[in-house]
Amino acid sequence: MGYLSTVIGHPTDGSPVSGGGLSQNGKFSYGYASSPGKRASMEDFYETKIDCVDDQIVGLFGVFDGHGGAKVAEYVKENLFSHLLRHPKFMSDTKVAIAVAVSKDHKPDQTDERQRIEDAGGFVMWAGTWRVGGVLAVSRAFGDKLLKQYVVVDPEIREEVVDDTLEFLILASDGLWDVVSNEEAVALTRSIQDPEEAAKKLLQEAYKRESSDNITCVVVRFLHGQGSSGYA
Repeated sequence: MGYLSTVIGHPTDGSPVSGGGLSQNGKFSYGYASSPGKRASMEDFYETKIDCVDDQIVGLFGVFDGHGGAKVAEYVKENLFSHLLRHPKFMSDTKVAIAVAVSKDHKPDQTDERQRIEDAGGFVMWAGTWRVGGVLAVSRAFGDKLLKQYVVVDPEIREEVVDDTLEFLILASDGLWDVVSNEEAVALTRSIQDPEEAAKKLLQEAYKRESSDNITCVVVRFLHGQGSSGYA
């Protein structure tokens, strides 16, 4: 069984970039769009990879939103998927092998997150927003070495069966979600069959709504019943 592998670039000159592709078995297509937005620097990274593992087509999609610099987000982009694919339980136990981000943000003022941080000896305080140690506005992240005792990398895992009711998947950085709700993103995406165009639409909408952050969107559309006869 053949496969298509795509590694996505990174906008460095301030202009938006976009693109997309189709899985070799025609089961899903994807598109992406990314822009620094109104910021002078770019800390968003993203990647797609379609590969063949144990005779099955596997799609990996990620958006990595850096903070305090781009180095950790870039490292995760370059290494996460290759490590996942090498994991011996990748195909048999996704809860061991793969981290799938859910839509719930990990904020330090959430009751469970705050309790975990305080139990570890840390504290949460208000500094423009709720922050771990008065510094970091998220409670789970890669990097942040000085806060690693309190800011864990443990993901929340959610598994979904891709049946006829699941149309598409949207992954995006805060540049979208700060100004566009889940419901609005779905409404904007649903009528656009081309996932690259859908990702560009979401990016443009976030920019129009004065998003102050880098904006990166990935849309994966599941092509039910099309199989290998899907478009190229």
